[in-house]
Amino acid sequence: MKRPGLAASLAGCAVAMLATGAQAQGSATDEIAKYRQMLQDGNPAELLIVRGEELWKQKRGPKNASLEQCDIGLGAGVVKGAYAQLPRFFADANQVMDFETRLVHCMVTLQGFDRAQVTKSPFSGAGERPTDIEAITTFVVDQSRGVPVKISQSHSMERASFERGRQLFYMRGGPYDFSCATCHGVDGQRIRLQDLPNISHNKQDAARAFTTWPAYRVSQGALRTMQWRLNDCFRQQRFPEPIFASQGTIDLITFLGVNANGAKMDSPAIKR
Repeated sequence: MKRPGLAASLAGCAVAMLATGAQAQGSATDEIAKYRQMLQDGNPAELLIVRGEELWKQKRGPKNASLEQCDIGLGAGVVKGAYAQLPRFFADANQVMDFETRLVHCMVTLQGFDRAQVTKSPFSGAGERPTDIEAITTFVVDQSRGVPVKISQSHSMERASFERGRQLFYMRGGPYDFSCATCHGVDGQRIRLQDLPNISHNKQDAARAFTTWPAYRVSQGALRTMQWRLNDCFRQQRFPEPIFASQGTIDLITFLGVNANGAKMDSPAIKR
């Protein structure tokens, strides 16, 4: 009986190693999912929801007004289900806006805050108290939990926003010639313990990427909004970080949201 040759033996070892690696990766992914589920039962974002509601109803700013007359798409003061329909076109601003952009608009027009001051530091740093924008966003997005995403494309400016967002998603640049699709255009990719959703070609992944933000980041001990998520993606690509609530960020969020249409919001979620 002939013994297998060296090439055949090596090939067999390679197949076994690949199978073991795939099994290990699958096992790690399952364990990470269990870990997130356990954390979700005591999501610290729940405390921020309470603060956000207080800020929404509190009379503040030079005009001593609350945000209860802020129209975020479904009428003045209506928050139930509104986040799930953003970004959208607002006639009074003649602009497509995501939630954070619309919130700033209301803080300026209704409460009299200075826009430059409000947007100067929209994200909290490590160990810092969450910003008002982060708190209010947490409250409002929680009011859309379980509501299907329904990002409109009926207005020409909404369609233009989606198209610009699509182009930005695939645009390569920076010192590493990266695009958003470099990380989020392939199945099964992961950075350390973080699995990367394939937003380009996987409907389920695209839905998960949109519906689970904003989210509480355990590693940072902070609630992070969708604007922050994009800012951090640009940072990791070594791109210049985008201006808060800039047109490009709104367009990218529109692109992500349209791809997630029909999926149910599950935010504020919890991340590693």
